[in-house]
Amino acid sequence: MPHSILSYRDSQLFRSDVPHRILAGAIHYFRVHPDQWEDRLLKLQAMGANTVDTYVAWNFHQPKQDGAPDFTGWRDLGAFIDTAARIGLDVIVRPGPYICAEWDNGGFPAWLTGTPGIGLRCMDPEFTAAIEAWFDELLPIIVPRQAAHGGPVVAVQIENEYGSYGDDQEYLKWNRQALQERGITELLFTADGGTDYFLDGGAMEDTWATATLGSRGDEAIETWQRRRPGEPFFNVEFWGGWFDHWGEEHHVRDVSETTEEVRKILDLGGSICLYMAHGGTNFGLRSGANHDGKVLQPTVTSYDSDAPIAENGALTGKFHALRGEFFKAQGIMDPPPLPRELLEPAPVLPAQSLSVVPGKSLLSILRSAGPAVSSVRPQSFEQLGLDAGMVLYSANPVLPGKPGEPAETPLRILGLADRAHVWVDGEFAGVLDDQTAADGLMVTGTGARIRLEILVENRGRINYGPLTGQGKGILDGVLVNQRRTFNWTHVPIALDEWETKELELLSSATLEVQTPADTFLALPGFGMGFVWVNGFLLGRYEEAGPQVTLYVPAPLLHSGTNRIQILELGQSGTKVELREEPDLGAPSTGKIAAAEL
Repeated sequence: MPHSILSYRDSQLFRSDVPHRILAGAIHYFRVHPDQWEDRLLKLQAMGANTVDTYVAWNFHQPKQDGAPDFTGWRDLGAFIDTAARIGLDVIVRPGPYICAEWDNGGFPAWLTGTPGIGLRCMDPEFTAAIEAWFDELLPIIVPRQAAHGGPVVAVQIENEYGSYGDDQEYLKWNRQALQERGITELLFTADGGTDYFLDGGAMEDTWATATLGSRGDEAIETWQRRRPGEPFFNVEFWGGWFDHWGEEHHVRDVSETTEEVRKILDLGGSICLYMAHGGTNFGLRSGANHDGKVLQPTVTSYDSDAPIAENGALTGKFHALRGEFFKAQGIMDPPPLPRELLEPAPVLPAQSLSVVPGKSLLSILRSAGPAVSSVRPQSFEQLGLDAGMVLYSANPVLPGKPGEPAETPLRILGLADRAHVWVDGEFAGVLDDQTAADGLMVTGTGARIRLEILVENRGRINYGPLTGQGKGILDGVLVNQRRTFNWTHVPIALDEWETKELELLSSATLEVQTPADTFLALPGFGMGFVWVNGFLLGRYEEAGPQVTLYVPAPLLHSGTNRIQILELGQSGTKVELREEPDLGAPSTGKIAAAEL
C-alpha cells in the first residue's frame, strides 16, 4: 500500500518527511459558481494558505434515488480538485456522508433519510448499504487524485463531528474501512469539538483526531496533549465567522478577536483551516436549518459567514489580518504585495430599479404546478418523493355552523414542517408554522363542505443535531376542532425543477446588460418567496431579514435581455432593485453561544 504524503510522529506533522504545517481554508465547490472557482482559490492561496478543504454534498449529486450521481458541470468535483492542483494547493476532502455545513439535511438525500425506520449514522444495514453504493460512485473521483498518484489530495476525513451525534464506534471503524477498501491511502482523520465530551464519541484509536472550534484553541491543545499524545494539533474548522438564520441577527466576528484566536493556535505550533475562507451562497433550495429545541431556524441564502473572502469574492479586512498571521507562521514577517488582479474588486452592474410585471395569482400557479396525488391521509414530502420545495394539500371538510348563522372553528395542523399558507374556498385565511400550527387559526363555516387548501413550504432540512433527517410536510393530520380531515389531494411542487412553462406564469422583470457583471438583488415591498435569474433558481428571500440583497454572480447573466422571475407567497412589490453593494443586514457582534464556538 502506498504511504500517505502526510504523516506524524512525536506531535509533529510531516509532508514527504519534511516538517509541515497545514494552513488551509474551506471553500465548497457547491456554493461557488464554477466559473469563479479559480478566482476564489487564487485568493485563498494569496492569503498564505497551502491547502483548500471541501466537503462533498451527497444530495447535490444524487437528489433522486433512481438516478445515478451527477458529477458534471457545477457538480464536477474532480474539476474543482484539478483547479486547486493547477494553482498549487493541497486538497483535503471531507466526504461525510454527513457534512452538517448548514447545508440541507446535512448533505443526506431526502430519499435516504425518509426511508421508514432507517437508523442514520450507525451500523444500520440499510444505511450502510446506501453509503457503500454512494462511495462506489464518489471515491473513483477522489482516489486517482490522491498525492500517491500525483494528485493534490493529501487527507480524507472519516464521517464528520460524530462525537456531537452518536457513540457507535463500530460505525466509525466501518466508515474508515469503507474508504480504505475503495482505495483511499492518504492520511485519514476524524473531526470533533475541542473538549473531552466530543472526543469521547467521535475519536478513534490509530486515527488522527482533529478539532472543530472557534475559540479557546489553547485549551483544546492541552486536551489533545492529554487525550491524544503524539498527535499534532489541527483545528480543521476554525470558525472565524458565523452563519445567519431568517428572522435573526446578521452575525459578524470582530477582526482582532478572530486574529487573536488564530494566533493562539499558530503560536503553539498547530495547523489550522479557516471555516469558511470563502463561504459562497446557498443557491436554490439547499440552505439547511437548525433547531434550538423549540423552534426551527432556517438558514439564509447567503453563506458569506463573515469570511475573509466575501460572498462576492471581495478581500475583507479579515483577509488582510489573517494573511499576516499565515505568513508569520511561515517565517515571513512582511507578506509580498498582492497581485493587482486579485486586489481589484469585481465589476458590478450600475444600480437601477426595474419594474415588475405581475404574474398569475398564486393559487392558480400552485393548482396547475403538477399532477395531483390522492390519499386518505395527508402525505409527507418523503412519501410523495419530493426532496425540496412545496406541497399544495387540498381537502373538503365540513366547517361547523348553520346557514345564516356562521360559526368560528379552530383549524389545527398536527406535525407541520415547516410553514403553511391556508385558504378556505379560495380566500386566504392565514399562515401557520411549526410553533403555531397546533394552536391553529380560526375559520368560519356554515355547516357546508368547503375547499380547504394548505400550501406547506419546506424551509430547509435540519442539518445538525438529533433532528437531522426529520420529515417535511403535514406529518400527522389536520383537525377541524377535534375532528380529523381525511381524503386529500396533493400537488408536489418541485421548484428547483421548474422550467419555462412554469416560470412564464410568475411575476417578472427584464434587465438589459451590455457586459455581464455581479449585482445584488433587492426586492423591496415583497414578503417571502423565491427568485429565478434566467431560469436559475437563485434562492429564497424574506422581508424578515436579516439578508436584504441576494448575490447574483456575473456568470448567471448574459449580454442582452435577462429575466428575473419571482414567486411571492404573500405581499408582492412593484419593483426590484439592483444594488452595487451587498446588504446582509445590520452587523451584530452579539454573543454567539459558547457551544457554537
